[in-house]
Amino acid sequence: MKKIAIFAKVHDPRCLGVAEELIEWLAARGVTAQVEEHLSRRLRRTTLAESAESSDVAQDADLVVVLGGDGTLIAAARLLGERDVPILAVNLGSLGFLTEITLGELYPSVERSLAGDFEVSERMMLMASVERDGEVVELHRVLNDVVINKGALARIIDMETSVNGRYLTTFKADGLIISTPTGSTGYSLSANGPILHPELECISLTPICPHTLTNRPLVMAADAHIAIKLNYAPDESVFLTLDGQVGMKLVSGDTVQITKAAHVTRLIQSRSKDYFEVLRTKLKWGER
Repeated sequence: MKKIAIFAKVHDPRCLGVAEELIEWLAARGVTAQVEEHLSRRLRRTTLAESAESSDVAQDADLVVVLGGDGTLIAAARLLGERDVPILAVNLGSLGFLTEITLGELYPSVERSLAGDFEVSERMMLMASVERDGEVVELHRVLNDVVINKGALARIIDMETSVNGRYLTTFKADGLIISTPTGSTGYSLSANGPILHPELECISLTPICPHTLTNRPLVMAADAHIAIKLNYAPDESVFLTLDGQVGMKLVSGDTVQITKAAHVTRLIQSRSKDYFEVLRTKLKWGER
């Protein structure tokens, strides 16, 4: 590996310090570090690293290192788009569901990665589009979830949902979470959605506070084409949120379409813990 792209939580001084140390460590080994422009502006020493616009980072990188937490990783995964590059995600806070590797494992993990000695976990992503008056007005790729949610004072939303062109039901609820297996331990879990092993390929639908209590979470095949047509009063506020980080206001009559994305996120796995250990630790299973 000759070039490594680095993403970091730019408002966290600890992440900035680790990024600077990593850049120097890589330079001493003849490896070029590349950072996106927002991170570059906050680093004290930038002469050892290349800077690039966010959309161009990792175009020709052999590896991506993410320093921060699950949110930083999710943002990087969306930004990387179709670039088939492995991601080494390092958690600098509490243990994350996605960022399994600790700061103490950073340099041994990077050293093994430079030698090609690593295993990856492939995570499916979703493509979400918003169709309005017959035209697509938004198109996004997400790693975790797509959420339709009403505003604080809005009434229940009618969400007419079809799968592969066949009518499923009209959810009458505060919202609907469409999640990947990776995102199943996020917002979906808090709404009583199922926990799905992250390497599965499927899509879960979890209504938020459904008016009909018999509306339960559903798990669909990964190749399902989900269409949700919205119906609510013109003075109501309804929003679409992607991975909890990007959002837009919807209009009654909009149709949200969700399919499996053509590309995956490739996460380098920790050698010190597995997914079940992360579940036990984060959810405190077995504790009294």
